[in-house]
Amino acid sequence: GSRFVRQASRRERRFWLQTMQQAGMQRPFPPSGYPHPGMQQMPQRMHPYGGQMRPAGGSESSRSKRQADSRSKQQAAQQQSQRGKKKKVADRILPQRVRDLVPESQAYMDLLAFERKLDSTIMRKRLDIQEALKRPMKQKRKLRVFLSNTFYPAKPDAEGEEEGNVASWELRVEGRLLDDGIATKHDSHKTKRKFSSFFKSLVIELDRELYGPDNHLVEWHRTLTTQETDGFQVKRPGDRDVRCTVLLMLDYQTKKAQPSSFQQPPQYKLDPRLARLLGIHTQTRPVVINALWQYIKTHKLQDAHEREYINCDRYLQQIFECPRMKFSEIPQRLSPLLLPPDPIVINHIISCSGPDHKKTACYDIDVEVDDTLKTQMNSFLLSTASQQEIATLDNKIHETVETINQLKVQRDFMLGFAKEPQSFINQWLESQCRDLKTMTDVVGSPEEERHAEFYHLPWAGEAVCRYFYGKVQQKRAELEQALSVRNT
Repeated sequence: GSRFVRQASRRERRFWLQTMQQAGMQRPFPPSGYPHPGMQQMPQRMHPYGGQMRPAGGSESSRSKRQADSRSKQQAAQQQSQRGKKKKVADRILPQRVRDLVPESQAYMDLLAFERKLDSTIMRKRLDIQEALKRPMKQKRKLRVFLSNTFYPAKPDAEGEEEGNVASWELRVEGRLLDDGIATKHDSHKTKRKFSSFFKSLVIELDRELYGPDNHLVEWHRTLTTQETDGFQVKRPGDRDVRCTVLLMLDYQTKKAQPSSFQQPPQYKLDPRLARLLGIHTQTRPVVINALWQYIKTHKLQDAHEREYINCDRYLQQIFECPRMKFSEIPQRLSPLLLPPDPIVINHIISCSGPDHKKTACYDIDVEVDDTLKTQMNSFLLSTASQQEIATLDNKIHETVETINQLKVQRDFMLGFAKEPQSFINQWLESQCRDLKTMTDVVGSPEEERHAEFYHLPWAGEAVCRYFYGKVQQKRAELEQALSVRNT
């Protein structure tokens, strides 16, 4: 066979290779045989199926350089893929063979299963918290209002129009939230809320007979530029007991500084008849509509045939003054029944008996404040310390499992060599040969392509026919194109 190779010319070999390339013939690769340990492989002459021709005496240095470059590129790509590879949960699972060798590893697998359940539970809770934060979260608290007045009698030794020459009194309106155990524990680090922030307006009405129509009202109303304060102070001359009325209008909406998605809608006072029917005195419009819908469902007032209609019972007929109405009409019909909430009225007597004597009265009112749980929910969602710690532990687990897998491969390698050294070495050589072909981009079997018999196989004749058929079709297309151009 080697004699035929030496006698064959390069032109003949190039012709056969070009014929196979143009015909696109595919042939099954022969089984990869491994050379005898003492046999030296001939230098590669040509790349099968259209590869580049190389002389028989090619430079070994250039070939080794190309192989080194190819190996370095593959190693760099492998390292980059390992760095950018996202670690998965499956990478932390121990193989079945490792679990069979180490029965104690079942405890680790049980911990993995428990971790998956715990992660799913935490994720579900996080989603629930995110949905809960989209709604305003309020809780009822007691606001204690202090009305204190101090009488300053006239000083007998004062002269002229000095301040102490006329008897006077001073009224102070202050307040603070009552601290319960839970609120004190969670709000100790927070800034105390100002007293004026709970109200939209405050009016102090004094005795009109004593102070006249122009000086008997003291008013405070919230504006966009209002500065919050801890209390209000009123000072007037006089030495007689004064009846006063304090009107407090609660601010049911949240602060303007908060996002619009967390602002609470305004509250309304319901019509007395509707309030008795629904059991609600003051609430927001969505809550009122929801309570009305619950009443309709409970009493089955929805029309069985026309579901968009409501058949009013005798109570709803008295309130809405119609026997039947549509669902879409409910907000419009509720508007005249929703009234502004009543102010909180406190009747107080300013006592002017006794010198420099301070008298204080206390009143408790219910207010709505932000739930302390909301702050804890936000801190839970925004906390990253635990996430970083978990990520660090996950990386350590992945590295440990990867080390175990590598040690398992080394163990199998050593055991295979210890049991049957000869067959193991043969299989290992075959594997190394396949890897070498892959690394050097070698396709086919260069050893067989060195022999002349390789070009006399049955598929070679069909390849020549397909090659000439393709050439004829190409020339025919060129002639038809030339004739069409000439005719036009």
